[in-house]
Amino acid sequence: MSNREMFEDVQDVELSDLAPEAIAEEDGYNAPTEVKELNIVNTIELEDFAKEVMPDGGWGYLAGGSGDEFTLRRNVASFNSKAILPRVLADIEFPNTSTSILGHDLKVPFIMAPIAAHGLAHETKEAGTARGIAEFGGTIMSISAYSGAEFSEIEEGLQGNSRWFQIYMSKDDAFNRSIIDEAKADGATAIILTADSTLSGNRERDINNKFVYPFGMPIVSRYLTGDGKNMSLNNIYAQSKQKISPADVKFLADYSGLPVFVKGIQTAEDAALAIGAGAAGIWVSNHGGRQLDGAPGSFETLAEISAAVAGRVPIVFDSGIRRGEHIFKALASGADIVALGRPVLFGLALGGWKGVKSVLEYFETDLKRVMQLAGTQTIEDVKKAKLKDLQNWQ
Repeated sequence: MSNREMFEDVQDVELSDLAPEAIAEEDGYNAPTEVKELNIVNTIELEDFAKEVMPDGGWGYLAGGSGDEFTLRRNVASFNSKAILPRVLADIEFPNTSTSILGHDLKVPFIMAPIAAHGLAHETKEAGTARGIAEFGGTIMSISAYSGAEFSEIEEGLQGNSRWFQIYMSKDDAFNRSIIDEAKADGATAIILTADSTLSGNRERDINNKFVYPFGMPIVSRYLTGDGKNMSLNNIYAQSKQKISPADVKFLADYSGLPVFVKGIQTAEDAALAIGAGAAGIWVSNHGGRQLDGAPGSFETLAEISAAVAGRVPIVFDSGIRRGEHIFKALASGADIVALGRPVLFGLALGGWKGVKSVLEYFETDLKRVMQLAGTQTIEDVKKAKLKDLQNWQ
């Protein structure tokens, strides 16, 4: 069987095949509804707290990785391979976390990563996340093409704040042009091409839960057979474009007229290919450990990619960020900004838009603490900070 036949042979999960609890979720997915501020000690425990309020299928989808989840675990653990060398006579007080990227002035060096289906976490869907980001201010929301909300619904929460748009390309460029047109009309100032998801990773939690999306995906519904509701991730990916090449980067850059980030870069070679094809930014990521299991932690690839990029374009980093120390180490290893994923969605589940704002405030406060203790006044100082390689240290 050819790859094409394999993709096209993937079928939706029928309601009759689901366990009773999955059917109940599908008939009326019971997403959390509470809106409240969160008292966050650390973002790692938010995952367990969210499990108590989310339906099993939705929580498993957000929390899980692929295969035996080696790469998922490695994303967080790999930050321990390097240590921060603090400067203690640096005359530092009240660190400044502001920075900029592609003309955007940010109050913090982190943005929201593109994640599908926020409605699994909270009834307000992406609009809730957007409002939390807007109320926090000074950062960017990345809107996923697999959003469960319309652009207009997200704008109600985002209130004119900055947004980038992440695309899963259709096999038909006419649909791609239509989606890009809509994203630009909505105010997107950059396009993110996710290149590491030409099919779904082996997400065993979703298989065991017989997970299907309990609502549609209005942005990509124009090229899906169906609107996304009741569909498995395998089926949705199968209807998107599998063959991604440098020509796709050039197409998106030429047609959109916007900066294009290539997301999912894990090697210096692919970074060079992307820049050569016209990418305005490199996005170092392994999709949060949700695609190829057995890949290294995203942080373990960052320094080599940064050396190859050599400042030609900005670098965004994601996968595994849970603490201020992680943000610091990523910036010190070559990232210009980082993107936050699961912690924000678990904050959404626990507190709606106020929970999102609480998570962002936690990271801002925690990063300032780390910057003060490390002896760094500005984000540029952080980027020049020295890290100790512990892998070969005894």
